[in-house]
Parts: sequence; structure tokens; C-alpha cells
Amino acid sequence: MYMPTHFKMEEEDALGVLEQQNFATLVSLGQGGLLSTPLPLLLDRSHGDIRLIGHVARANPHWKRFDPSVPSLAIFNAGDGYVAPAWYAAKAATGKVVPTWNYVTVHAHGRLEAVEDADGVLDIVTRLTNRHEGGRASPWKVSDAPADFIAANLRGIVGLVLHVERLEGKAKLSQNKDVADRATIRAGMEGVLAIP
Repeated sequence: MYMPTHFKMEEEDALGVLEQQNFATLVSLGQGGLLSTPLPLLLDRSHGDIRLIGHVARANPHWKRFDPSVPSLAIFNAGDGYVAPAWYAAKAATGKVVPTWNYVTVHAHGRLEAVEDADGVLDIVTRLTNRHEGGRASPWKVSDAPADFIAANLRGIVGLVLHVERLEGKAKLSQNKDVADRATIRAGMEGVLAIP
């Protein structure tokens, strides 16, 4: 990803995005070209490295056709928005402004692994469920459903693990503009994109 130094996120900030944004687009090179799948991915640091775990329908060809010798890429979008020229303080002073787009994105590159064994898939599904149900007053648990029903559903999916080897975070939030422009852009984007 093109990365001017003033837009580069520190690794811990990029990991923070992965903690908050659990939906990504997974891109892999496969037989016949690129494969692309939107899916929830959960950050897993429990093994001493960085992994992203999720699952796809068994009918999805992504898990069968990706080339394991070539890194895959998970793209997380943490918000974006159009920046109107009217929001620049410089517009009134010089008129020398153009529109742009501000955004926060994290790209996770790494080796993709398919998980087909039932225990491994159950672990992934349970962890994803616990993450997303955890804040509810009465969280649903995988064990709440009948075991035979869960077993049948597990047969219809395949787990995925992206072993992250490189993490790139980019926060293009008008840091290259002067203080006055940043203030008016921040006001214009209020509620559209969180700008620290």
C-alpha cells in the first residue's frame, strides 16, 4: 500500500483497529486469478504471534483454490469520508483547494491456512460467537443450541487462519494540512469519521 510517512500507523494502533473492526475483505491468489471474500475475522494473539481467524461456507471456493505459497491479504476499513473543499479554511483565503478522501485502513498480509477438522472449526466459531455476544445482557453461546444441530452446521463451513507476517496501517486524516485546515476538516467530518 502506498504509505507517506505522515499517514503511517504504529503497529499497536493498527492492532487496535483489528480489535475493533472485525469485518474484512480477504484476498488471495488462486487458480484462475484473485479470490475475494468479505467475512468477519477475529484477532488472535494467544499463540505469541498475530493471527486472524474466521470461517467461510464450505461451498465458497476461496478455501479450496487459494495458493498457500503466496501470501493472502485481509483488508479492514475502519471508516472513510469525502472531504469537501468548502471545509478548508484556505478556501476563503486563497481558493487553492481540492476535494480529497480521508480514511483509516489496515492491511494484514500472511499465510492462509484452511481448518477442516471439527474441533478446530468449533473453536473458531465459539471464539467468534463469544466475542460478538459477550457484551449482550443475555449472551448466546454455541452450547445453547443442540449438539447435533451445531455438528451439522459445522460440516457446512471451513475455518480460516491468516498467520499475519506483515501489518500495514494507514490513517489518512489530513495530517499533511495546516492546523487551521485540520480544524475545519475535523468539524466538517464530525460524525462521519473519527479523527483523533
